[in-house]
Amino acid sequence: MAAVPPGIRLLVSFERDQWYKAFTFILTFLLYTCFHLTRKPISIVKSELHKNCTSISEIATMVSGGGGDGLQPSPPLHVDMDCSWKPFDKKNYKQLLGAMDYSFLCAYAVGMFLSGFIGERIPIRLFLTVGMLASGLFTCLFGLGYVYNIHSLAFYLIVQVANGLIQTSGWPSVVTCIGNWFGKGRRGLIMGLWNSHTSVGNILGSLIAGYWVSTNWGLSFIVPGLIMAAMGVVCFFFLIEHPNDLKSLYSQKSTPDKMVPHEYCDGVCGHFKVYLQNRGSKTQCYDTEMLLPRDTVCIPVQPVVVVKRESEPTPISFMGALHIPGVVEFSLCLLFAKLVNYTFLFWLPLYITKAAHLDAKRAGDLSTLFDVGGIVGGILAGVISDKLGKRATTCAIMLLLAAPTLYGFSMISGLGMGPTVGMLLVCGGLVNGPYALITTAVSADLGTHKSLKGNARALSTVTAIIDGTGSIGAALGPLLAGLLSAWGWDQVFYMLMLADFLAMLLLLRLVVKELSKTSRPSSSVELKEH
Repeated sequence: MAAVPPGIRLLVSFERDQWYKAFTFILTFLLYTCFHLTRKPISIVKSELHKNCTSISEIATMVSGGGGDGLQPSPPLHVDMDCSWKPFDKKNYKQLLGAMDYSFLCAYAVGMFLSGFIGERIPIRLFLTVGMLASGLFTCLFGLGYVYNIHSLAFYLIVQVANGLIQTSGWPSVVTCIGNWFGKGRRGLIMGLWNSHTSVGNILGSLIAGYWVSTNWGLSFIVPGLIMAAMGVVCFFFLIEHPNDLKSLYSQKSTPDKMVPHEYCDGVCGHFKVYLQNRGSKTQCYDTEMLLPRDTVCIPVQPVVVVKRESEPTPISFMGALHIPGVVEFSLCLLFAKLVNYTFLFWLPLYITKAAHLDAKRAGDLSTLFDVGGIVGGILAGVISDKLGKRATTCAIMLLLAAPTLYGFSMISGLGMGPTVGMLLVCGGLVNGPYALITTAVSADLGTHKSLKGNARALSTVTAIIDGTGSIGAALGPLLAGLLSAWGWDQVFYMLMLADFLAMLLLLRLVVKELSKTSRPSSSVELKEH
């Protein structure tokens, strides 16, 4: 007999629950990758909506003013109409582009506080499926603005607001799923790896949008929108919300086959025969004396199965979630951390276009390095916080290092490709590390805090409160960047450094509390007990 291949031995060594854990990890990873896949194109297309028209203006001036050789001067070219997409061809284009970001993110922030409560009261699989299908539709609608030559600012703003509201279905749902499947052991590492879907989605979104941005920017939205809708269908058919959902399925398979009675009335002797059919065995027949008169109709015998269900935990209230220790501090910290992260998400490609004088595609490709650094930063933050047992301290240290790094990036971004690449990687790691840690491992810790007494229904609400508060900063960051960039990009970086510093200050109380418990490493982080 031939030996079993090593790969097969490895596969069969895993238990069934481990396979389902891995499947849920991968599926939720891919599902939320699609959410960032559809958010990224707007930052790539910005430089195409309003191009740098300097070269075209110079050509127009030469053509219209060249009459020295006796030729009649040509009529002036409509430069704005030829090189930019209305209504973003005005001088206040930065404010208009900022308004589009703000409309999406403001709607996202408002909707996030509602989505957590909705997610606790309806099946997460259905909630997430509807959200992904609707988000794919609105993302495609934005791209159809190019196909049908739509130049109405109201159209794009309405699409952005609707998409922002719909996309709030994603984060509380996937975090609740992953929190249900994975316990607190090595949660920082697991969540750090899992949260790389944010950066992976940004990278894929940049590459897909950059492929069509210069030829047909409508496809930069339509293709991600179709991918989003397709994954919504996958979500409906395959997402398992909780491990307990599988118990009923396997309990039916593991229990012995029930004897199914079938009645047959014997009109001659006044008896009836009950046939008990058992799968895999012969049919058995029993004669039973009728207790009812002969002319009475035979009543079919139906087996009754009584299933005892555990009482469903009641959803937690908004104020009840705020009273969980650490929720307020981490929520406010995330407000400023997410402000920095989303300012880079929406404005980095345009900044690279202006600072490094690159076209839209090359700027979009280069901006993906920020997300590559973000993947490494998120994983490192999870590993370090697991080893030290100090979530707040890990976040505070990375925020403290991020502020001067941002200043360094603003100083050397115009000195060449090499320094820019290096600083993009470092900035991505330090900026995304605290953001990833708070939105995943910290949210899961707080959502399963010991004060909840095992109420897993609170995880969705706690996640929505933390990420909803952070989304307020995400809405303000790109808006302020659009306003401050009119006075120079240095002002934008000063704002980002101030935000990182404020985020660190908000964690000082928790940092002191963690450091004061170093003598008891097993219980050093109260937030992780549940």
